[in-house]
Amino acid sequence: MRPGSISKQYRDRENQKGVYYQLSYTHKMRSRTEHVWPEHMKELGSENAEYKKFKQLTGELIDLSIELSKGKMARLRNQSTGS
Repeated sequence: MRPGSISKQYRDRENQKGVYYQLSYTHKMRSRTEHVWPEHMKELGSENAEYKKFKQLTGELIDLSIELSKGKMARLRNQSTGS
């Protein structure tokens, strides 16, 4: 899994020649940019997609955990008030 976004860059912007790619991401509160060789784009794209899927599933798990915790707190509150 690799976090970040991949962007296409050009050594000569005006003529759009000399294509290369960059991976930009933040890890441990530090921004990083790495050069990516064109032949590695397919693998890196897969790793990046896996990371995005992981983040989405983690977000869903956190949402469900918050709802579960709220339910537990409500049940405990009701038990302590004698309802």
